[in-house]
Amino acid sequence: MAQCHMFQLGLIILCAFLKGTSGVTEAHVFSSSNENVRLPCNNALSDCTSTTWIYARLSGSGTVELIAGGKKKNDIERRERLSLGSDCSLNIKKVTQEDYGLYTCRQFVNGKQQGTDAPVYLHVLHVSSSSSQTEIRSGSVTLSCQLYSEVSCDTLFRTEGIQLIWVNQAGVNLMTDSRYQILFSTHCNITLTTTLLNEDHNREWRCQVTQRNQLKASATYTVKYSAQAGTTTPVLPVHFTNSEDPSVRNTPQTQVSPLVVVVIFPALALLLLASMMWVIYTKKADNKEEAVYSDVLTYVSYSRIPAENMSKRAI
Repeated sequence: MAQCHMFQLGLIILCAFLKGTSGVTEAHVFSSSNENVRLPCNNALSDCTSTTWIYARLSGSGTVELIAGGKKKNDIERRERLSLGSDCSLNIKKVTQEDYGLYTCRQFVNGKQQGTDAPVYLHVLHVSSSSSQTEIRSGSVTLSCQLYSEVSCDTLFRTEGIQLIWVNQAGVNLMTDSRYQILFSTHCNITLTTTLLNEDHNREWRCQVTQRNQLKASATYTVKYSAQAGTTTPVLPVHFTNSEDPSVRNTPQTQVSPLVVVVIFPALALLLLASMMWVIYTKKADNKEEAVYSDVLTYVSYSRIPAENMSKRAI
C-alpha cells in the first residue's frame, strides 16, 4: 500500500514538471516560518465550490486532500490554519517548516475535472541557533538557515536561480566581512558562525532567499547576549529576594539613618538611668522601714509589752 502511495505521488510530481514544460507553469511561493502565506489557484472558475486542493510530499505519507468542493476537510491536522480565499487561493496561517511541499489546485464540475492542474510549490525558510537558550552566554554562536523544499536544491539553483545569503541590519552581505564564517552544506543550507561582542546584544542578522537577485523571503534572528564575567560591561550589585513577585525584586537593603541614631539612643540612655535611680530609691526606702520596725520591737521587749499586740501595720 505504501509503495502504491509513493507511485501515485511520483506521478503527480512528474506530471507537474511535464505540464510546466508544455505551457502550464507551476508557481513557486517562498515564505519564512511563522508567517501567513497565500497559494494562488491559477485555474479557478467563477465558483469556488468546484475547487479542490491536494497536498503531496515525497517524504510524507502520500497525497492529502485539504479542500474538496470549496470546503475544508475535517480529518486533517492543520485544519484550523487553512482557509479558502475569495479567488479560490489557499491561505495558510503561521507556516511551519513542515508545511513545505507540492500543493495542487483542481476544478471539478459534476464529478469531472475541468482544465489542467495548477501546481504550487511552497518553500519555507527557517533559521535556528546552535544554542537552545534564549539568552546566549558563550563567546560564539552558529546560526543555521535552511530552505525546506520539495524540489532538490541543485534544481532550484540551476533552473530557478535560487540563492541563500546572510545580511546585517543594513542589508550588507556578510560574506564581505572577515568576522563571520559562512559555510554552505548545500544550496539550501547556509550557516553563519561568529564570536559575540558586547555590542551584539539585540543585533539582528537576516537570512534571505533570492531568485535571480530578487528578494523572495527573509528570516531574522535577534541575538540576546549576556556578557560573561571579565568583560568591560559594568555589573551593578543588586539584592534579590526569593519572591516570584516582580514588584518585590531588586529591593535595596534597609539602612539606619544617622538622625535616628542621634535622637533615639540618648533617649534610651536617659530612660535606663531613670529606671536605675528608681530601683535604688525604692531599695533604700525598704531598708529604712525595716530599721524602724526593728527598733520598735526592741522597745516593746524592754517595756514588757506583748509583741503580738504590735504589728507592722500599726507602725
